[in-house]
Amino acid sequence: MGSLCLVLVVLQLSWSLSFSVPPSSHLCLPHQRDALLHFKTTISVDCEFFYYGDTYHKMHMESWNKSIDCCSWEGVKCDHVTGHVIGIHLSQSCLGGSLFANNSLFQLHNLQWLDLSDNHLEGSLLENSSNLFHFHGLRRLNLADNSFNGTISSKLFSQLVSLTHLNLAGNEFSGLISHQINVLSSLVSLDLSWNVLNLRYDGQGFDMLARNLTKLRSLVLDYVDMSDVALTSFLNLSSSLEYMSLSSSQLHGEFPTQVSQLPNLKLIDLSRSENLRGYLPNTNWSHALESLDFSHCGFRGSIPASFGNLTQIISVDLERNSLEGQIPDVFGNLRKLTTLRLSSCNLSGPLPITIFNLTKIIHLDLSNNHLESPLPNHVNKLQFLRELRLHNNSISGGVPSWLFTLPSLPILDLGYNKLVGPIDRIQKPSSIKEVYLSNNNIGGSIPSSIFYLVNLTSLDLSSNNLSDPIPDSIFDLTKISYLDLSSNNLSGVIKSNMLSKLTSLDCLLVS
Repeated sequence: MGSLCLVLVVLQLSWSLSFSVPPSSHLCLPHQRDALLHFKTTISVDCEFFYYGDTYHKMHMESWNKSIDCCSWEGVKCDHVTGHVIGIHLSQSCLGGSLFANNSLFQLHNLQWLDLSDNHLEGSLLENSSNLFHFHGLRRLNLADNSFNGTISSKLFSQLVSLTHLNLAGNEFSGLISHQINVLSSLVSLDLSWNVLNLRYDGQGFDMLARNLTKLRSLVLDYVDMSDVALTSFLNLSSSLEYMSLSSSQLHGEFPTQVSQLPNLKLIDLSRSENLRGYLPNTNWSHALESLDFSHCGFRGSIPASFGNLTQIISVDLERNSLEGQIPDVFGNLRKLTTLRLSSCNLSGPLPITIFNLTKIIHLDLSNNHLESPLPNHVNKLQFLRELRLHNNSISGGVPSWLFTLPSLPILDLGYNKLVGPIDRIQKPSSIKEVYLSNNNIGGSIPSSIFYLVNLTSLDLSSNNLSDPIPDSIFDLTKISYLDLSSNNLSGVIKSNMLSKLTSLDCLLVS
């Protein structure tokens, strides 16, 4: 899902770049200036209602006044020859209200770009269609992340035939997506995702889309109900397709492996369709592939060694599938890989050691499988690792000290394995915050060096074979809120006056 965010950011940037050209001087046509000023009076601007990240964002519509040429207004772009307003970019401008049919914005018939995304505009586009669709030359329409509702009017598709980019994501649209969308033969990017009030595609409509939209490069339909779509329709998708995200789309049946072999495909997300089945291709993956997410589906079979040929891959998520067999020792060759999630896949065999040579890996989750063999004794390349989850496997051997020295790792989870002790002495403690080593066979004493991890907020060493007194250095963990040392053979007494030093402690288990 992180790679998808990168993709969407790239697509959003394409909107903003259209407005990077310096504004023309004194070209504004009076009737278009007046139309924009009237539009300003019909909507509200209330940034107290919105919150964007760490700061409030406000489009400075104060520049929209008669004393300044309208082609110099923020968010407005004019044609340098004719003076016609051809672009409006008011994303994240704290706008509220409705776009009624008589709105003066619709008088700008030469408009080519319209971006009103990330506001609080509402109402039905069907009610506004008589004027909205006079924009016959409109190429880019972005109304994402508002509160528009109702069905998406078929006129939006039948009259805006010049559209190359259409984004209606994150609204409250519902009902069947009109077959008229398939007349948008110039469409390059289509995003109808996250309309969670049952926006749906039927089988015929999607089959027509796959056959007719031959220029499509980005298709995002997350949370669109596609349960009526025949999976064979995907075989008709254009070879130009680069991004396809269909998460939580209720697809079911046997997904054709050929789709993963589209030559330009960079991202494919079929996640969270539990009744979607299939096999991972043994050969001919798209060599352009950067992100693969088939998590929470029903894919079967083994992980093919052909993954090693995906030299451009950044993220792989196969979590919660019905796979089998071993993890092929090919992922160590994928030098761009930042995310690898293979948890809950019924995988077995040895832990592939070359994974620990990945220099850019950030998220590594192989938990809830049947993986065996020890961890490597020495690792020095995981400088960016922020998530290491290997719990609930059969990993054996000792607990190497490098686990506690990774500079970027906040969470380490190796619980429910077959690790034995003692824990190696930690030479260079990191800033790790959470350590879970419960339900192993770790023996010996707790090394006092583990309490040098002064940023720890959670430490679980329960259900092991630890012995000897609890070190006094436990009281150096001033940030600890959860500490579980129970079900061991530890001795000694924790004095209440010393315990008061642990001011953040919420839960202590030592029995």
